[in-house]
Amino acid sequence: MKPALTRDAATGWVRPPMSDQVDTGDDRRLLARAQDGEIAAFEALVEAHQDKVYGLALRMTRSEADAAEITQDTFLSAYQHLKDFRGEAAFGSWVHRIAANHALMRLRHRRVAQAAESELQGPEFTERGTLADYPLSDWGQNAEEKALDAELGVAIQQATDRLPEGYREVFLLKDVDGLSYEQISEATGDSIPAIKSRLHRARLALREAIEQFYQPG
Repeated sequence: MKPALTRDAATGWVRPPMSDQVDTGDDRRLLARAQDGEIAAFEALVEAHQDKVYGLALRMTRSEADAAEITQDTFLSAYQHLKDFRGEAAFGSWVHRIAANHALMRLRHRRVAQAAESELQGPEFTERGTLADYPLSDWGQNAEEKALDAELGVAIQQATDRLPEGYREVFLLKDVDGLSYEQISEATGDSIPAIKSRLHRARLALREAIEQFYQPG
């Protein structure tokens, strides 16, 4: 089952309708009924939370089309795992995290697709029809330099794996996935100062690992 979406007449994009926020008490009652199989109760939960889910997805992806799809995928995932939800967190927080995960997957898929498209591009030609020159630095690494880079990459990966989970997550989202502090805050639910603090500590740990790599012993 997917949440109902409407088409915006001005932009043509599909977006969820605005809805009034339901308090957590209403959420708990609706959730209990939805877990008992009442479809109407789950639809009420969707109506209460889809606007915030859509807003989160839009802020993370900067794409209305992607945000609409993520909104649908989020509530489909929530419905499929409804029986597994034990209520340790509020229902709104739970779907918020599901939406963030879907948005992160969408962003990663987008970057992979862009990288693959770049690699598949054919050779470039000048206006005269000759092959364009490529910088020698693209091809100038010798085997020893490449081996050293590979070893350094392994050392950095091992150091990343040793980071505490919260530090590793922030480092990957910021320095690998390229998300902004605001996007990371939306995805994790943590404050920007807390994110900056963990990122700083993660970078210090990785810098130490790199220094040890170049200065063994």
